[in-house]
Amino acid sequence: MPPRRAMAAHISILALVLLAFASGRVEAAIGPRATLTIANQVIAPDGFPRSAVLAGGTFPGPLIRGKTGDRLNINVVNALADKTMAVDTTIHWHGLFQKGTNWADGVAMVTQCPITPGHSFLYDFGVPEQAGTFWYHSHHTATGYVVPWSSTRRMTLTSIYMTLMMSRPCSRLEIGIIYLPPNFLGFHILMRLSSMALAALLMVPNPLSDGEDTQPLEVDQVQIFSGQRYSLILKANQPVGNYWIRGNPNSGDPGYENQMNSAILRYRGAPWIDPTTHERNATKPLVESKLRPLRHERAPGRPFPGGADVNINLNFGFDPQTTLFTTNNQTFVPPSVPVLLQILSGAHDAHELAPSGTIYDIKRGQVVELTMPALVFAGPHPMHLHGHAFSVIRSAGSKTYNYDNPLRRDVVNIGTDPTDNVTVRFVADNSGPWFLHCHIDWHLDLGFAVVFAEATAQTKKDNPVPKAWKDLCPIYNSSGPAKLLMGTNTLHRLPA
Repeated sequence: MPPRRAMAAHISILALVLLAFASGRVEAAIGPRATLTIANQVIAPDGFPRSAVLAGGTFPGPLIRGKTGDRLNINVVNALADKTMAVDTTIHWHGLFQKGTNWADGVAMVTQCPITPGHSFLYDFGVPEQAGTFWYHSHHTATGYVVPWSSTRRMTLTSIYMTLMMSRPCSRLEIGIIYLPPNFLGFHILMRLSSMALAALLMVPNPLSDGEDTQPLEVDQVQIFSGQRYSLILKANQPVGNYWIRGNPNSGDPGYENQMNSAILRYRGAPWIDPTTHERNATKPLVESKLRPLRHERAPGRPFPGGADVNINLNFGFDPQTTLFTTNNQTFVPPSVPVLLQILSGAHDAHELAPSGTIYDIKRGQVVELTMPALVFAGPHPMHLHGHAFSVIRSAGSKTYNYDNPLRRDVVNIGTDPTDNVTVRFVADNSGPWFLHCHIDWHLDLGFAVVFAEATAQTKKDNPVPKAWKDLCPIYNSSGPAKLLMGTNTLHRLPA
């Protein structure tokens, strides 16, 4: 495997601009001990100023760099003040398992109460065995920000959601260019691509991997869903010149018209002009079911459908009357008391926990099989499981079940074909409440989620909580913070 130097990619809903930072530029990084201040700032990355939520005062936010085996101590300070948007916050460390530190997973009202303005919270957790590209983002309402955690080098593919500016024309903005050295035909560049979208998917050339080591697979186009990561090795074997890098979201944007959703890959020595290359049809697009793990590992459980200890069918739907998403006819509504706090207070059965009907009880060590038929409405939907990587037994677009050497990942697309029935398995070896949700944040905001209460009887012993965590809810409840009503962009201030 190549060395774990990383580059990260970032896109947001309604991609209007594609930014590319020079591949040789070394970015400033923080960690494994650092203070991360979350604050509002007016920025204009696409030429139109708007108030934004920034981590560390920059856009994108600072890289957090660490090594396998490190213990991260990130003190998150909430300095948010713009009350036209949510001012409470959390940080979720996407793709990191938080074994023994469920309280640091950062999901508002599942594993913690939010951090209120003027307060801070120390996320203190280990990364004993994981390596790769991960990212950190707010997990409190769909108005959160997304910023990468990677290593020293990155390429950033990003776009701007123009909430208040949609009626204005959007002009192309070229922030940077990827340079390739001349006369190095066959030169290979390692990039790590992460989709940090609120909604859209991205199509780009040439991939490999997703937080789990995979065998190489030669492709010429990648379809990446929100929350997924791939390692890419780009073969720089073309004549010296200028080439378009294109990322086309599926959210109704104008494609590549006037060079939108485009950046430039420029060989050193090429003239300083726009590329003239045209989009070509992919001949080797990435197909998830063709990916194989680097090390052979069978799926847990018995090799047939339903061959797990716990088999859960999750029928997702959308109720046009309420405009809310459902899972087995239930909509997830964040409880007033975090699920973890409910468990620590003595509730050891899913039926005792709120919200009723959206929490599933899993015993320690059980093999869990989840079947997820496609939801065509507003799809495709990327489903992310916290606290675990799962084996993808059946992928979208495939009717074949692979129990012998399935791909492992933590975000899977459940497809749009009515015959799709994506099936995954994981072992319940990480006690605590873990979120499974659509990673299109607007859909999560509309209740597209469930919680797995895993090994509740052992959760308190396995996850000792710090005093600062216990203080979060009293501070939050006494502050009368502005709350975002589910499914709307309207802030409602509760009485103190």
